[in-house]
Amino acid sequence: MDGEPGPLYRRVLLKISGEALAGDNRFGLDFEVIRRVCDVIKRCVGLGVELGLVVGGGNFWRGAVDGGGKIERTRADHMGMMATVMNSLAVADVLEQIGVDVRVQTALEIRAVAEPYIRLKADKHLRRGRVVIFACGTGSPYFSTDTAAVLRAAEIGAEVILLAKNIDGVYSADPKKDPSAIKYDKISYDDVLARHLAVMDSTATSLSMDNRIPVLLFELRDPENILRAIVGEKIGTIVE
Repeated sequence: MDGEPGPLYRRVLLKISGEALAGDNRFGLDFEVIRRVCDVIKRCVGLGVELGLVVGGGNFWRGAVDGGGKIERTRADHMGMMATVMNSLAVADVLEQIGVDVRVQTALEIRAVAEPYIRLKADKHLRRGRVVIFACGTGSPYFSTDTAAVLRAAEIGAEVILLAKNIDGVYSADPKKDPSAIKYDKISYDDVLARHLAVMDSTATSLSMDNRIPVLLFELRDPENILRAIVGEKIGTIVE
């Protein structure tokens, strides 16, 4: 696209929390927010970026939290996977409305509404300029959608994982509780694990470390940050 700087990364995995799609409502879907995110994704695709997307389900249901002690964990996690499908279909529809070619693939087979996840098929879609949305997490209980994002990133050969959260980087402590908390521009996987810093859960962090995939964490409140991250502007915190 004219006027846009070139991308630093050619293939990325973008992870967006379900809560982010709810906006200030914190539950359900805020289509104003979704449209702003999709507009930026369209611009990224226009730059030639191959983009895979994993969306969480916390705006509807968080398996281990919402189901804890009330229903069996595996069933609670499957309900969370269904929540990610609802979010993925909503994002896919808005992308289609603005002219972006998109496919939803699910780790659990729901053939009436989406393709089953097949790595080679996902790769073909990405090469053809389609956004691929990966739903249902890993398809297995006890694994977070952060772990699913790292797994899909490794499988599709993503150069970076863009972790769009509700905080603008990695801090030495919770900045809401500790005003002296220090924000890191760069930090190692080892330090994240050793200090128990809230980037991703330990399984996701270990998987990204083992596969040497850098993780860039930034705030989604301004969706333009997605584009800024892709063109190499210094935002958020890079974990590598």
